[in-house]
Order: sequence, then structure tokens, then C-alpha cells
Amino acid sequence: MATVGFLGMGNMGSAMAGRLLDSGHEVLVWNRTADACDELVGRGAVRAQSAREALAAPVSFSMFANDDASEAVLSGENLAGTAGRMHVNTASISAAAADRIAAVHAEAGVGYLASPVLGRPAVAAAGNLNLLVAGPDALVEAAAPYLAVLGSRTWRFGEEPRRANAVKIAVNFTILHALQAMAEGITLVESQDVDASDFVELLAGTLFGGVVYSGYGSMIAERRYTPPGFSLPLGLKDLGLAEDLAAETGIELPTAPVLRERFETALANPVLAELDWSAVAEVTRKG
Repeated sequence: MATVGFLGMGNMGSAMAGRLLDSGHEVLVWNRTADACDELVGRGAVRAQSAREALAAPVSFSMFANDDASEAVLSGENLAGTAGRMHVNTASISAAAADRIAAVHAEAGVGYLASPVLGRPAVAAAGNLNLLVAGPDALVEAAAPYLAVLGSRTWRFGEEPRRANAVKIAVNFTILHALQAMAEGITLVESQDVDASDFVELLAGTLFGGVVYSGYGSMIAERRYTPPGFSLPLGLKDLGLAEDLAAETGIELPTAPVLRERFETALANPVLAELDWSAVAEVTRKG
């Protein structure tokens, strides 16, 4: 088995690095807050002393929360001396940041793939993510054994890394609409003394099958928003990525202002702000 670097030990990054570790790889883990690596080190991972050390592995992965964190770590300085290596960025970042990061890797002589993911931490730990991949075919082929460990399916979107990030942005924008749609539908039926769980079971079992309506629908119906698998601030961040992507080409997103108002209202509530992003439904339910 190979040595793999993994940078970013949040909920998703830890689950993905753990999956690689369990598959038999030696995993070099790094996080800006070092103690976030402790659990994986206890399971046998090797603690990298710097981002540069983790990126010097033959293959490395990263999962950071946003553009700023990704660009700060995946810098020319940290990539110096790693020519011939390959890096896979699994974060949900803007298409513009993907362009900038790809250019930094090209200058450093490091192969670069964008592979944002679909799935929550438990899905990652089980190796059942859907991986949205864009980059040169040769790199995709080289990364395939690692991607097979992390996901149940790899979806190819061409050779420009930004395309995978654009698809992930569009997916999350669609989920944001589903959360709001369920919030409104549930609020309607609850106003008529209909049990929200029965309504969600009807939706998911008939016209709206799939993990978004069944999973998030149940969470909303039961007000089961902890522990947060995906936070409200990250939801607002992803809405901003969709707005920015649309602005690149002058696309109008008529529903975006409504979604932004819902999320900003939820984040202004100290109780809701710490919960899963599906808790944005409470803004509508409570009127």
C-alpha cells in the first residue's frame, strides 16, 4: 500500500482519511489545529509536522472548509519541492479558486485533480461517497485506486478542475431549495394538524425518492438537527458560491435572495446557528 497525505481534519476530512487508513494505506495527516489529528494518530496514522510534509507524499488529498483555507495551504510555498506528486482537492470551493489553485499546482509541477464529494461523514467513513472528478485523464487513472476506496462511484466532468467544483456548487444549490421546499410543505401540513413524519414518508416513498428528501425530511420532521453533519454557515457559504458562479456569466438566480434571507435569519438565532443546515427549516416553521 502507498503513503497518502491528507490535509484538513474536519468531520469529512477525518472520515475520509480514516477510510484510507482502514484500507491499509499509510496516511500522513495534517491540520492547522494539531490536536484534530489525535484520534487518527491513535488509530495508526502518522502526524505530519507541516502541510509541506503531507503534500510531499506521492499522493495527497485535502478537505478544507472554504476558498481561503484551501488557498492558504495549497500554496506555492507549501508545494515547493513536490514536483511529480499528485494532489486531489475534495473541498467545495468556488470555480474561480479552483482555477487559481490549479495554476499554482501547474507552476510547481504537481498534478492536480478536483474531486468534491457528495455525502455526509458517515457515508465517507463507509467509503460510499459520490466523487465529482475533473482533471487530466492520466491523473484520474492514477488516482483511481484511492478514489475507489473513498467512493461508490466516480463521476467524470472533463479535464478542467473548475467543472467539478461548478457541478458541486449546483448540487448544493439544489439541496438548498429542497430544504426550503420541505420547510414550506411541512409547515403547511402541520398547520392542519397532519404529522410531519407521515408527510415526509409520503414524499420520499412516492414522488420525491432519494436521500435528500428522506434523510433531511426526517431530520426536519423530527427536529433532529444535532450533531450537525453539515453546518448552517457552510450552507450559506455554498449559497454564496452559487451566486458568484452565476455572476460570472450573468445568470439570474431568482430564488437566491429568498434562500439567503432564510439562512441569514437562522444564523442570527444563537440556538439555530449551531445546528445542522437543515435547521434553516425552523425559520419558516416558526414564521
